[in-house]
Amino acid sequence: MKTDQVIKILFIEKSVEDAEQIISLLRNSGIAVRPARATSAEQVNAALDELGPDIVLYDPAVGTLELREVTRLLDGHGRDLSLVALVNQADNVTITELFVNGARAVALRSQPRQLMAVVQREFEALNARRQLRRLEAALRESERRCDALLDSSTDAIAYVHEGMHVRANQAYLDTFGHTDFDDLLGLPVLDMISPNDADAFKSTLKGLSRGEKPSSPIELQARRADGTNFKASVEFAHATFEGEPCLQVVFRRQQVDTNVIAQLQRDPVTGLFNRARMLECIDQAVAAATEGTKGQSLLLVEPDNWQAIVTGVGLAKADELLAAFANRVESQLGTQDTAGLLAEHTIGVLLHTRNDENIKQWIASLQQAIAGGIFDLGTRSITITASIGGSLLGEKNANTELLLNQASQALRNAQSQGGNRSDLHDPAAREKADEERERYWLGVIRQALTQNDFVLYHQQTISLQDAEGEFSEILLRLNGPQGEVLPGFFMPIAEKHQLTPAIDRWVLNQAIEHLRARDRNGSPTTFFVKLTSSSLEDTELLPWVAERLKKAGLKHGQLVLEMTESKVVTSLRPAQQFIQDWKKLGGQFALEQFGSGLNSFQLLNHIDADYLKIDRSYMADLPQQAESQKKVAEICRQARELNKQTIAEWVEDAASTSLLFACGVDFVQGNFLQEPQRLG
Repeated sequence: MKTDQVIKILFIEKSVEDAEQIISLLRNSGIAVRPARATSAEQVNAALDELGPDIVLYDPAVGTLELREVTRLLDGHGRDLSLVALVNQADNVTITELFVNGARAVALRSQPRQLMAVVQREFEALNARRQLRRLEAALRESERRCDALLDSSTDAIAYVHEGMHVRANQAYLDTFGHTDFDDLLGLPVLDMISPNDADAFKSTLKGLSRGEKPSSPIELQARRADGTNFKASVEFAHATFEGEPCLQVVFRRQQVDTNVIAQLQRDPVTGLFNRARMLECIDQAVAAATEGTKGQSLLLVEPDNWQAIVTGVGLAKADELLAAFANRVESQLGTQDTAGLLAEHTIGVLLHTRNDENIKQWIASLQQAIAGGIFDLGTRSITITASIGGSLLGEKNANTELLLNQASQALRNAQSQGGNRSDLHDPAAREKADEERERYWLGVIRQALTQNDFVLYHQQTISLQDAEGEFSEILLRLNGPQGEVLPGFFMPIAEKHQLTPAIDRWVLNQAIEHLRARDRNGSPTTFFVKLTSSSLEDTELLPWVAERLKKAGLKHGQLVLEMTESKVVTSLRPAQQFIQDWKKLGGQFALEQFGSGLNSFQLLNHIDADYLKIDRSYMADLPQQAESQKKVAEICRQARELNKQTIAEWVEDAASTSLLFACGVDFVQGNFLQEPQRLG
């Protein structure tokens, strides 16, 4: 599931604390949540209007609302959403009653992994239903447009069902000498063909009726209503008319030069299929997979370090090198395999009728053929390697966009491990592949700690209230084999293997050094530095930070430690003690993703935060979201009353900045205002 999507959840249960635990569980898994809570019919109706939830989590123990009543309220609202019953334990009778009374799924509060799986599955199913409706609407619109285009087309086009005409455009009527479509009703399309070509035409129709793919255009003699013949090129395509499957038949008087068509489908540099033709081939392979065809796979092949190579050989030789590279790939293809240029230097390969082991052998032989050969470019000779990423194609992933994304991700995985590597997406072997990648990246992280391969960026936090000095958020990156890697990729692995405290210390040490350098240059700055929950248990961390700040001659207020609201909630006692100790040293603290919980301000009764970083979900399309504007303004109002400063992150445009100023936000931050810059 995409982690940048926001799930709107309506909780119907008595305990705010229980709801907060589930919110924290989801947020800690990288899922953004917009929650609301209701315990009465009036509150449910209000939440349905204001929040517009995607999922309703209903606890039968709420006592004030029966499940049947909740179902009636949801049905009356008319919104497509998922109603999930949330129970501590369940037996067959309980589950049956829940389903009979309207629950779409049952989640066990005592089994967090099962609860997570249910929420994710229901949200994905909801999005699939919504996408289906959008596609159906788009299809109807496309059909209307196609119908209009059909009537205006100069090509003679007819739709045929079981050999009989069901639709024809005016050009078709004119071509065959008919004045009205009524003349064609009940007339077989075979009557439009010269008797000499009737058998071949009939054979083609029979093959298409069995579901065979349309072949290339056929040349024949067509017959007009007056009995005269003309030479025509006929093309076929499977179609639907008024919801029924049929056949589209196009008659063209001009004979099409098949050599010209073939030439137009080729990339002029490599000689392989061009992008448009290769995507058609992928679509055909996907269609075949939906019908049960096995043994297909899509591979993406890229030369390693292409930009550096082109710089070395010169731009004039780039096309020559790419053509030679493509020729090396093409030489490895079987008779049924297909290759085409999908991007500037990315070659797509469709392999057919190969099992998993044969695919791996083919990849190994191709990499050997590329790495083991020499590429001659005029007076220069070079050697290159290639990274290959791909995906097996089956019924489960029989979707062109999904298949391309899986193959592309596999290619990036291969490239991130260095040159001359390969990665093959196989859903059946996903866990094993994840374990192998995790072992690899664990080694990279450990090496980064010992060799200073981490990199710090900073993004300016701009004051809307004329605060003195500069403010910046510190952002961490990892110097990976193929470039810098974002923390969302490697930090979960580091956390799993208890490496986050060491990373926190590295970041804090570097941040303090840069603060000292800025002070010396007359540019005093305040840095916001993220802290992981594991460091809350590190009793030596705060004395170490205090000593480093003292040695650097810095004020404690120049370093603001921050944690997400959900992490603080799930580690409330250690977080409370840590922040108290940090404040005693004169430090400041910020709560990230503030406002994501049901009652975030209640948390401030236990956590003494100086800054509240408003949850990013409120910034999405802020100028068009009146409810988000209202919520941000309310957060700012309450924050001022408590003498807290507010920060809006992920600001997207000038209009949002103006609205945030009007809401009373103290600071703003986002790529619109300043892209993250390397700290130096």
